[in-house]
Amino acid sequence: MPKGLKRHYGQKHFHFVTFCCYRRRRYLDTVRARSLFVKVLAELRAKYGFFLVGYVVMPDHVHLLISEPPRATPSVVLKALKQRVARYLRKNKRHVSAAQLPPSFMNAGVGLARFWQPRFYDFNVYTRHKKREKLEYMHGNPVKRGLVKSPDAWMWSSFHFTTSHLINNSRKGTASAVPKSSGNAEVLTPEVPGTRH
Repeated sequence: MPKGLKRHYGQKHFHFVTFCCYRRRRYLDTVRARSLFVKVLAELRAKYGFFLVGYVVMPDHVHLLISEPPRATPSVVLKALKQRVARYLRKNKRHVSAAQLPPSFMNAGVGLARFWQPRFYDFNVYTRHKKREKLEYMHGNPVKRGLVKSPDAWMWSSFHFTTSHLINNSRKGTASAVPKSSGNAEVLTPEVPGTRH
């Protein structure tokens, strides 16, 4: 871990994490790139077993609100997430047809050496108030950036899940997404846009 950077794990807090594309370039500027990110996020949530309370995928950065996974740390999850997304997008760049525009990271002047900024911002969330504040902040991000007029119009976020399904558990500081008609808690699973059942 870099000098001066402290992570506070093992306290069963949620973690509001933010990480950016290299030099804030818009590497996630396409529907395909953002959808792939959400797909990989779902795969890793299943693999590591963390609660995904909220997320938003922006063209140049990502916000997540996650629990500590039982079998790893948020740092391990984010390393795997960043590596897998970069690897898949680099691999799939070779399959771009002549009619498609190449992914923006191919034209960025830095080659393919870096996709993500090193490190990430991590804020421990242990109160309901802070959890709601972070969710509102992340869901409002696409509106603030002028990408859409309302949070529900941005397909690459948990807005639809959290506004209709978020409940507070009786345990202090925990939450999970639950369908209104269900009494059983289930982990919020992101959907790839266009694949709703």
